[in-house]
Amino acid sequence: MTFLVVTGLSGAGKSMTVNALEDIGYFCIDNIPAGLMPRLVDFALQGASQLTRVAVVLDVRGLRSTEDVNQALAALDEKKMPYEILFLDAQDDVLRRRYKETRRMHPFAISDGLTITDAIARERSILEPLRERAKYVIDTSILSAAQNRERVLGLFLNQGQSAMNITIMSFGFKYGLPQEADVVLDVRCLPNPFYVPELKNLTGLDEEVVEYVMKAEESQELLHRYESMLEYALPLYLKEGKSQLIVAVGCTGGKHRSITFARQLGAFCQKLGYTPNVQHRDVKRTF
Repeated sequence: MTFLVVTGLSGAGKSMTVNALEDIGYFCIDNIPAGLMPRLVDFALQGASQLTRVAVVLDVRGLRSTEDVNQALAALDEKKMPYEILFLDAQDDVLRRRYKETRRMHPFAISDGLTITDAIARERSILEPLRERAKYVIDTSILSAAQNRERVLGLFLNQGQSAMNITIMSFGFKYGLPQEADVVLDVRCLPNPFYVPELKNLTGLDEEVVEYVMKAEESQELLHRYESMLEYALPLYLKEGKSQLIVAVGCTGGKHRSITFARQLGAFCQKLGYTPNVQHRDVKRTF
């Protein structure tokens, strides 16, 4: 099991970090009081067969003093649970500006009535033991949200794992556009196997249909152009922090050309290093 402690200054980007970790398969638990750490470790160990990657957030909402921090770390050490610490930091002036822009209040400003400057100073003092033991420290002062996400994914993505879930879905226009689609590709301009008697009742899952569709020169050229578009666009979606992308490929009925192209594009995305999920929305509909 991978057990990660996420901590750091309020306003430094822990929420975004947790979202990024969840997107790559971490089971995340936020705002853990120090006293619950032993139970949490036991829970994680009991579910080790299902929970292979666990991240817990420790911050001043549950750690009110340095003693609380040391108690939480001692609980982990006593359980002999291997763990790593990720500490999110930022410069004081950046934190003050972020609180001003979001109009949110620091936890110590709420509980103890401290000014934002005094609250940040107190928080730094309490969390210092965690920062000293952190394996990873990310200073988010000059990072955008997308850059911060990219840094986190760069640290914790498994080898060969993609930071973006890609679904390639075939569909029939006559049954309506998929409302969840991010990108819609139209292949109704290609030769239609529906009008070939021996192919009409087959689908793009059958090689006879694939051969018929792909033997046309225009099919080869359109596929090449769609592949080029995806090869260029997918890294841009990743750079902008998109965690899920749905590419819908449509023909008239969703049984022949769209399925053929969805499969071809899925194989192409695999060659690019992604792990797409290929679905066929209308394959089981009757004519």
